[in-house]
Amino acid sequence: MAYGRFLAACVVACFAAGSALAQTSTVTGLFAVTVAADEDAAQSIYDFTMDDIDGEPVELKEFEGEVLLVVNTASRCGNTPQYTGLEAMYQQYRERGFSVLAFPANEFGGQEPGTNADIKEFCTITDYAVTFPIFSKIVVKGEGQHALYDYLTHKLPNEKLHGEIGWNFAKFLVARDGTVLHRYKAKVKPDDEELVEQLEQALAAPRPEKAEEADEPDAGS
Repeated sequence: MAYGRFLAACVVACFAAGSALAQTSTVTGLFAVTVAADEDAAQSIYDFTMDDIDGEPVELKEFEGEVLLVVNTASRCGNTPQYTGLEAMYQQYRERGFSVLAFPANEFGGQEPGTNADIKEFCTITDYAVTFPIFSKIVVKGEGQHALYDYLTHKLPNEKLHGEIGWNFAKFLVARDGTVLHRYKAKVKPDDEELVEQLEQALAAPRPEKAEEADEPDAGS
Protein backbone atom coordinates (compact mmCIF):
# COMPACT_ATOMS: atom_id res chain seq x y z
CA MET A 1 0.00 0.00 0.00
CA ALA A 2 2.81 2.41 0.95
CA TYR A 3 4.62 1.60 -2.30
CA GLY A 4 1.46 2.38 -4.27
CA ARG A 5 1.15 5.75 -2.59
CA PHE A 6 4.79 6.46 -3.40
CA LEU A 7 4.24 5.71 -7.11
CA ALA A 8 1.17 7.94 -7.17
CA ALA A 9 3.15 10.77 -5.61
CA CYS A 10 5.86 10.37 -8.25
CA VAL A 11 3.33 10.58 -11.06
CA VAL A 12 1.86 13.78 -9.61
CA ALA A 13 5.32 15.29 -9.18
CA CYS A 14 6.28 14.50 -12.78
CA PHE A 15 3.05 16.03 -14.09
CA ALA A 16 3.64 19.19 -12.06
CA ALA A 17 7.20 19.47 -13.34
CA GLY A 18 6.02 19.13 -16.92
CA SER A 19 3.43 21.84 -16.40
CA ALA A 20 6.08 24.13 -14.95
CA LEU A 21 8.13 23.79 -18.12
CA ALA A 22 5.15 24.82 -20.20
CA GLN A 23 4.26 27.92 -18.21
CA THR A 24 5.34 30.09 -15.32
CA SER A 25 3.08 31.92 -12.88
CA THR A 26 3.79 35.43 -11.68
CA VAL A 27 1.99 36.47 -8.50
CA THR A 28 1.97 40.15 -7.54
CA GLY A 29 -0.10 41.49 -4.65
CA LEU A 30 -3.76 40.66 -5.08
CA PHE A 31 -3.60 39.11 -8.52
CA ALA A 32 -1.89 36.34 -10.46
CA VAL A 33 -1.00 36.15 -14.13
CA THR A 34 -0.03 33.00 -15.99
CA VAL A 35 2.59 33.56 -18.67
CA ALA A 36 3.39 31.02 -21.37
CA ALA A 37 7.10 30.30 -21.48
CA ASP A 38 7.36 30.92 -25.24
CA GLU A 39 6.05 34.48 -24.86
CA ASP A 40 9.64 35.61 -24.29
CA ALA A 41 10.15 34.97 -28.01
CA ALA A 42 6.90 36.65 -29.09
CA GLN A 43 6.85 38.18 -32.56
CA SER A 44 3.38 39.73 -32.29
CA ILE A 45 0.78 40.63 -29.69
CA TYR A 46 -1.13 37.65 -31.08
CA ASP A 47 1.44 35.39 -29.39
CA PHE A 48 0.13 36.33 -25.94
CA THR A 49 -2.61 34.77 -23.85
CA MET A 50 -3.99 37.07 -21.17
CA ASP A 51 -6.44 36.52 -18.32
CA ASP A 52 -9.61 38.57 -18.64
CA ILE A 53 -11.03 40.47 -15.67
CA ASP A 54 -12.78 37.27 -14.52
CA GLY A 55 -9.57 35.24 -14.71
CA GLU A 56 -10.43 33.38 -17.90
CA PRO A 57 -7.59 33.00 -20.45
CA VAL A 58 -8.01 34.88 -23.72
CA GLU A 59 -5.71 34.34 -26.69
CA LEU A 60 -5.05 37.74 -28.22
CA LYS A 61 -4.99 36.12 -31.64
CA GLU A 62 -8.78 36.11 -31.27
CA PHE A 63 -8.54 39.81 -32.16
CA GLU A 64 -6.59 39.19 -35.37
CA GLY A 65 -8.10 41.26 -38.18
CA GLU A 66 -9.28 44.02 -35.83
CA VAL A 67 -7.71 47.39 -35.18
CA LEU A 68 -6.84 47.63 -31.47
CA LEU A 69 -6.11 50.35 -28.96
CA VAL A 70 -4.14 48.81 -26.09
CA VAL A 71 -4.37 50.92 -22.91
CA ASN A 72 -3.01 50.55 -19.38
CA THR A 73 -5.73 51.83 -17.09
CA ALA A 74 -6.43 52.82 -13.47
CA SER A 75 -9.57 53.61 -11.50
CA ARG A 76 -8.28 56.43 -9.27
CA CYS A 77 -6.32 58.55 -11.72
CA GLY A 78 -6.85 62.02 -13.12
CA ASN A 79 -6.99 60.29 -16.49
CA THR A 80 -9.70 57.84 -15.41
CA PRO A 81 -12.44 59.90 -17.14
CA GLN A 82 -10.80 58.78 -20.39
CA TYR A 83 -12.87 55.62 -19.91
CA THR A 84 -15.80 57.67 -21.23
CA GLY A 85 -13.96 58.58 -24.41
CA LEU A 86 -12.64 55.05 -24.87
CA GLU A 87 -16.13 53.60 -24.56
CA ALA A 88 -17.50 56.17 -27.02
CA MET A 89 -14.73 55.30 -29.47
CA TYR A 90 -15.44 51.60 -29.06
CA GLN A 91 -19.15 52.07 -29.73
CA GLN A 92 -18.49 54.26 -32.76
CA TYR A 93 -16.00 51.98 -34.50
CA ARG A 94 -16.65 48.44 -33.25
CA GLU A 95 -18.79 47.54 -36.28
CA ARG A 96 -15.83 48.39 -38.49
CA GLY A 97 -13.60 45.93 -36.64
CA PHE A 98 -12.17 47.91 -33.72
CA SER A 99 -11.67 47.14 -30.05
CA VAL A 100 -10.12 48.69 -26.99
CA LEU A 101 -8.11 46.31 -24.78
CA ALA A 102 -7.74 47.63 -21.23
CA PHE A 103 -5.01 46.38 -18.89
CA PRO A 104 -5.38 47.73 -15.32
CA ALA A 105 -2.10 48.42 -13.53
CA ASN A 106 -1.06 49.85 -10.17
CA GLU A 107 2.45 51.10 -10.94
CA PHE A 108 1.67 54.81 -11.14
CA GLY A 109 0.73 56.48 -7.89
CA GLY A 110 -0.89 53.29 -6.58
CA GLN A 111 -4.02 54.35 -8.43
CA GLU A 112 -5.34 50.85 -9.15
CA PRO A 113 -5.10 49.19 -5.71
CA GLY A 114 -8.21 47.03 -5.84
CA THR A 115 -8.85 43.45 -6.84
CA ASN A 116 -10.02 42.39 -10.28
CA ALA A 117 -13.55 42.18 -8.86
CA ASP A 118 -13.26 45.77 -7.62
CA ILE A 119 -12.02 46.93 -11.01
CA LYS A 120 -14.79 45.13 -12.86
CA GLU A 121 -17.45 46.66 -10.64
CA PHE A 122 -15.99 50.14 -11.01
CA CYS A 123 -15.68 49.96 -14.80
CA THR A 124 -18.96 48.27 -15.64
CA ILE A 125 -21.44 49.37 -12.96
CA THR A 126 -20.42 53.01 -12.50
CA ASP A 127 -21.27 55.80 -14.94
CA TYR A 128 -18.45 54.63 -17.23
CA ALA A 129 -20.41 51.47 -18.12
CA VAL A 130 -17.46 50.00 -20.02
CA THR A 131 -18.29 47.23 -22.50
CA PHE A 132 -14.93 46.75 -24.23
CA PRO A 133 -12.60 43.96 -23.01
CA ILE A 134 -10.94 44.53 -19.64
CA PHE A 135 -8.20 42.16 -18.54
CA SER A 136 -6.81 41.14 -15.17
CA LYS A 137 -4.48 43.56 -13.45
CA ILE A 138 -0.86 43.22 -14.54
CA VAL A 139 2.49 44.94 -14.04
CA VAL A 140 3.29 47.21 -16.99
CA LYS A 141 6.57 48.70 -15.74
CA GLY A 142 9.47 47.68 -13.52
CA GLU A 143 9.98 44.50 -11.52
CA GLY A 144 7.57 41.78 -12.55
CA GLN A 145 6.66 43.53 -15.82
CA HIS A 146 4.32 41.33 -17.82
CA ALA A 147 5.77 39.86 -21.01
CA LEU A 148 3.16 41.68 -23.11
CA TYR A 149 4.35 45.07 -21.92
CA ASP A 150 7.98 44.03 -22.12
CA TYR A 151 7.25 43.31 -25.78
CA LEU A 152 5.40 46.60 -26.33
CA THR A 153 8.04 48.76 -24.63
CA HIS A 154 11.28 47.00 -25.56
CA LYS A 155 10.87 44.51 -28.41
CA LEU A 156 8.77 46.06 -31.16
CA PRO A 157 10.42 46.07 -34.61
CA ASN A 158 9.94 49.86 -34.70
CA GLU A 159 12.42 51.01 -32.06
CA LYS A 160 10.95 54.53 -32.13
CA LEU A 161 8.06 53.12 -30.12
CA HIS A 162 10.32 51.71 -27.39
CA GLY A 163 10.44 53.15 -23.87
CA GLU A 164 8.87 52.61 -20.47
CA ILE A 165 5.22 53.43 -19.86
CA GLY A 166 5.02 56.93 -18.38
CA TRP A 167 1.63 56.91 -16.65
CA ASN A 168 -1.86 55.48 -16.62
CA PHE A 169 -3.70 55.49 -19.97
CA ALA A 170 -0.72 55.28 -22.33
CA LYS A 171 -1.93 53.85 -25.63
CA PHE A 172 -0.74 51.67 -28.51
CA LEU A 173 -2.59 51.57 -31.84
CA VAL A 174 -2.37 48.13 -33.47
CA ALA A 175 -3.14 47.39 -37.12
CA ARG A 176 -5.33 44.56 -38.37
CA ASP A 177 -2.24 42.41 -38.99
CA GLY A 178 -0.85 42.92 -35.48
CA THR A 179 1.67 45.63 -36.38
CA VAL A 180 1.96 48.27 -33.67
CA LEU A 181 1.55 51.50 -35.63
CA HIS A 182 1.60 54.32 -33.10
CA ARG A 183 2.12 55.06 -29.45
CA TYR A 184 0.44 57.86 -27.49
CA LYS A 185 1.27 59.40 -24.14
CA ALA A 186 -1.19 59.09 -21.28
CA LYS A 187 -2.42 62.67 -21.64
CA VAL A 188 -3.58 62.06 -25.23
CA LYS A 189 -7.35 61.65 -25.01
CA PRO A 190 -9.35 59.21 -27.13
CA ASP A 191 -10.88 62.06 -29.15
CA ASP A 192 -7.48 63.57 -29.97
CA GLU A 193 -7.52 64.69 -33.62
CA GLU A 194 -4.29 62.93 -34.60
CA LEU A 195 -5.24 59.71 -32.82
CA VAL A 196 -8.66 59.62 -34.51
CA GLU A 197 -7.12 60.33 -37.91
CA GLN A 198 -4.59 57.50 -37.49
CA LEU A 199 -7.35 55.18 -36.26
CA GLU A 200 -9.42 55.97 -39.36
CA GLN A 201 -6.42 55.19 -41.56
CA ALA A 202 -5.91 51.85 -39.82
CA LEU A 203 -9.59 50.96 -40.16
CA ALA A 204 -9.47 51.72 -43.89
CA ALA A 205 -7.06 48.82 -44.42
CA PRO A 206 -8.71 45.55 -45.53
CA ARG A 207 -8.94 42.76 -43.02
CA PRO A 208 -6.17 40.20 -43.64
CA GLU A 209 -7.24 36.74 -44.68
CA LYS A 210 -6.70 34.37 -41.79
CA ALA A 211 -4.34 31.48 -42.46
CA GLU A 212 -6.91 28.78 -41.82
CA GLU A 213 -9.33 30.44 -44.23
CA ALA A 214 -6.67 30.81 -46.90
CA ASP A 215 -5.83 27.11 -46.69
CA GLU A 216 -9.41 25.97 -47.25
CA PRO A 217 -10.00 24.58 -50.78
CA ASP A 218 -12.67 26.10 -52.99
CA ALA A 219 -16.01 24.35 -52.77
CA GLY A 220 -15.91 23.60 -56.50
CA SER A 221 -12.44 22.08 -56.54
